[in-house]
Amino acid sequence: MDAIQLFNQTTLECSKLITQRYSTSFTLGIKTLDKKFHLPIYAIYGFVRYADEIVDTFHDKDKKTLLELFKEDTYKSIEEKISLNPVLHAFQLIVNQYQIDLDLIEAFLKSMEMDLDFKTYDDSKYHEYIYGSAEVVGLMCLKVFCEGDNHLYEKLKSPACKLGAAFQKVNFLRDIKSDFEERGRVYFPGVDYNNFNKSVKTLIEEDIQKDFNDALIGIQQLPKGAKLGVKVAYLYYLKLFTKIKGLEPEIITHQRIRIPNSRKLSLLLGTYFGMKLGLS
Repeated sequence: MDAIQLFNQTTLECSKLITQRYSTSFTLGIKTLDKKFHLPIYAIYGFVRYADEIVDTFHDKDKKTLLELFKEDTYKSIEEKISLNPVLHAFQLIVNQYQIDLDLIEAFLKSMEMDLDFKTYDDSKYHEYIYGSAEVVGLMCLKVFCEGDNHLYEKLKSPACKLGAAFQKVNFLRDIKSDFEERGRVYFPGVDYNNFNKSVKTLIEEDIQKDFNDALIGIQQLPKGAKLGVKVAYLYYLKLFTKIKGLEPEIITHQRIRIPNSRKLSLLLGTYFGMKLGLS
């Protein structure tokens, strides 16, 4: 391994560490992917995670300036194929290797900007935000999984978007309390947090269920090396969604709902053996 290879590898492993620290479920899902996909997906997650931290965590800083600098550095690193920021260097390696469209990156960064400017969302902004914050992340991963097969990518784009949308909407339900109390945000259009009732919750859940149903069709058609990992993520979020559906509205507006790590591991093992035996 020469010096450049060492630098590249080290930056990719930095993104792996970020993923492990921030998301147990995402880390478990990545581990079930074919090994060749591990570092590329870690790189995408590291980039997404750090952009999200700018808008959600650094409350005593000028978030708008920080995000603008991050955006400028992102495009510069992609164009010049280098960055001394390990997260951005790892990300640009994957963007350039797998020809990830800049439009996807632009949509993602726009959604991060929206978190700085919007506290409530109308229908148009809601769909724009979900596309940029979640669907395009799924499309970035799909670019990696398809490994240059553009026909397969185009075929699976729609279900990949549905999966990202389902995940994000479940996150909105799970985090409805903290989003409102800590950040003043309500993502669901027309929803009054202080009057969040069963009928409103049911309508949201019906929409999410449709996304899950549409996404499953695409998961079945993924390349072999990607299918298991994505299926694990799907089942984890479906389990979380099922748990939320069984709770009264006042419960999810008073506490964050979680799946224990032991349950995540059992989902992983059950999915793994189910697919090996042809049951999933």
